[in-house]
Amino acid sequence: MRGALRNARKDAAHHFCVYQLAVEGESHLSCGAETGYFDRMDILRQKKSAVRGFLDDQFLIAMPGMKDDRFARSVIYICAHSDEGAMGLIINQVQQMQFPDLLVQLGIMDEQEAIRLPRKTRDFVVRNGGPVDRSRGFVLHSGDYTVESSLPVSEDICLTATVDILRAISAGRGPRHALMALGYSGWGAGQLETEIAENGWLTCPATPDLLFDADIDRKYDRILASIGIDLAHLSRTAGHA
Repeated sequence: MRGALRNARKDAAHHFCVYQLAVEGESHLSCGAETGYFDRMDILRQKKSAVRGFLDDQFLIAMPGMKDDRFARSVIYICAHSDEGAMGLIINQVQQMQFPDLLVQLGIMDEQEAIRLPRKTRDFVVRNGGPVDRSRGFVLHSGDYTVESSLPVSEDICLTATVDILRAISAGRGPRHALMALGYSGWGAGQLETEIAENGWLTCPATPDLLFDADIDRKYDRILASIGIDLAHLSRTAGHA
């Protein structure tokens, strides 16, 4: 199999979860609430009845002075933000594994079926959503597709973390726009606000076009340009667009 994918399985709730070969500095990951996954997803679920967080549906853009190399030049889409913390997905970092390999390992189709997938589906990029629980899969997508497990992020964007959406995408019945990521980025209560105040991040409203377009390599520069910021002149002073 191509990429780093080694094995995969579904848990009892049918969330898709993959095991990857460990890389330097990382441990082998497994499923389980001990990773904090369910705590962060609770923040998202509470949005149905809670007041909207001021960072919901925003891009979080790493400032040049970002000290954590894992987030250098990263753009994160904030899925949920509240007094209890925040959860988001990096949208401009790509995983080595291929989408057809993931479908085969999850048992959604066999290798021969994967070979016959339309090119657009074969080329569906698997992204690195963040350093937390990198065995977990998430699909951020337009609201024209929903299943019982889909969670609303904004009026027209949802997050689904179950295999239903992978089956739909592979069969050509998925959402009009989607991106998939393994892992997520999470912050505890007040942590993200502190990082922004310390000049770690710039924030701006997200747009579907920049969120879902396929030009991943230039996404960081294009999002900055969309709010009138030239990277060459971007200081380390915190700010909001």
